Amino acid sequence: MAATTTLVQISVRSSQSRFNARAAGLLLGFVADRAFADPGRFHPVAGFGTAAIALQKMSYRDSRAAGTLHVAVLLAGTAGLGLTAEAASRRAGWAAVTGTTAIATWAVLGGTSLARTGIDMAARLEASQVDGDLTKARELLPSLCGRDPSVLGEEGLTRAALESVAENTSDATVGAVFWGAIAGVPGLFVYRAANTLDAMIGYRSEKYLRFGWAAARFDDLVNIVPARLTGALTAACAPVVGGSVQESLAAWKRDAAAHPSPNAGVAEASAAGALGISLGGRTEYAHGVEMRPVLGRGPVPTPNDLRRAARLSSAVQISAAVVSAGISAGIAVSIGKFGFLRRERH
Repeated sequence: MAATTTLVQISVRSSQSRFNARAAGLLLGFVADRAFADPGRFHPVAGFGTAAIALQKMSYRDSRAAGTLHVAVLLAGTAGLGLTAEAASRRAGWAAVTGTTAIATWAVLGGTSLARTGIDMAARLEASQVDGDLTKARELLPSLCGRDPSVLGEEGLTRAALESVAENTSDATVGAVFWGAIAGVPGLFVYRAANTLDAMIGYRSEKYLRFGWAAARFDDLVNIVPARLTGALTAACAPVVGGSVQESLAAWKRDAAAHPSPNAGVAEASAAGALGISLGGRTEYAHGVEMRPVLGRGPVPTPNDLRRAARLSSAVQISAAVVSAGISAGIAVSIGKFGFLRRERH
């Protein structure tokens, strides 16, 4: 009986320590992203993309089965890498878990670069209002989204950039820290891999309609909770940019479901309501034109609204990091209570 109780205590303490270290690592990694943004060279996400392209040369077939196998192989490899890193850090102790989680978090986050790019785009669009030249703004757009910048004027470029900032706030930060809190380093790695694969092959183009199906569906699945957390935090942070919590929630409730993406619609609609603007309409991609539903009730966005969107994105990201660390710490507390109840039974 005493030996069993001791084993329970050791197991509980180990699990509590792991989740507390995870919470600390998430916060440290987020701070590192705010301080240093993405590495200029040898970015691990870019390395994953290179590996995915190399595998695609061998695995591509115009079928869902081939695409599913392609995604499964890449995600399994990423999960294996994450599990190996976390297992090694756990053997080394609390500080190692914290450090490994922090490094992994910094490696997968892209929120600081996203907000900075949004502000850069706003500055380029404002400059174009003076000199009438949209060349620099068009050159920057591909770093935000996959639309064809050559056919877009100022209004189209502004809306494309703002929609990308809103949607990718969830993808670049909220989803990553959420899954990091739930599943540690493997969660961070698999989430970023899924998001990257969706960006690479999850299009409705002729080439990827079937091959990219699994990537798109898996990305939808892992973003169900993060997108809604993004919507809630966007509404809560609306006053930061002079917006209304109520309008953000109303736009989410009223408009999000009409969006073709079950997750992007939440992020974009809540942002539109928070900023007091409207998004959606004719949307030009390299693979064709899509007519998107109107999200929000207000004027079309201006470059200044894009600046506000970048500030809103930063506020949501900070909130998400704190909430996710709280989730991990909360799990540690719950484990402690569960362990106490088990000891009482013994």
